Amino acid sequence: MYLIALCDDERVDLEKTEQMLHSYETRHPEIRFSVDCFESADELLYMVREKNYMPDLMLMDIYMPEKLGIEAARELRDMGSQSRIIFLTTSREHALEAFRVDASQYLVKPILEKQLFQVMDKLLRVMEEERKKFLLLRTGGRIQRIPVGDIIYCEAQGKTQYMYLAGGTQHLLRVTLTEIYEMLSRYQEFARVGVAYIVNLEYVDSLNAQDICLNTGKKIHLPRGAYKVLKEQYFKFYCEGN
Repeated sequence: MYLIALCDDERVDLEKTEQMLHSYETRHPEIRFSVDCFESADELLYMVREKNYMPDLMLMDIYMPEKLGIEAARELRDMGSQSRIIFLTTSREHALEAFRVDASQYLVKPILEKQLFQVMDKLLRVMEEERKKFLLLRTGGRIQRIPVGDIIYCEAQGKTQYMYLAGGTQHLLRVTLTEIYEMLSRYQEFARVGVAYIVNLEYVDSLNAQDICLNTGKKIHLPRGAYKVLKEQYFKFYCEGN
């Protein structure tokens, strides 16, 4: 699933772009989109700043009355957003500025379906490769790209979630453990252990009916009934995955 934000003060253009994206999705059944529409840059910036909104891709008009798309993109980058950005505009005037904010593409209106589809093909290939290697998470007030292979385990302590990485780095997260697991579940090395832990099986030294021992020295107690399922997942990972 890819989360896509559309930002355009022209309702007609907004609806047209959304329709083209759903048409692209129909032609590529292996891909799923969730599309959110914004009629102002400030509304989009608020969602990113205050609501932990992290779209994978943004398609943004440059000429908007309260704030240029280029200005909004600069603010997004200052907040740590690493979302891919496609600018949609009626002029080539801001093309150089667009790439200074690391825009992925710059399309001049009216946008043709063929043009957009070609850009989506290219971007999704790159994004799919990146998804295999990194997670984008908000930590310490910034959006950071975290190497999946460095994640040793995640732990819920009350309403607070922590992620522990190789090298001793620790991150406090603003999302639930269930949401973290949804992001990690595509990787077969991650196992949910009870309600409080997610463990990277690559870092497991041993396990028994009582606990898991990680190669960092961390020991995690297993809740009742968890051992059988975890043991099967552990052996499947090493026998089939490796």
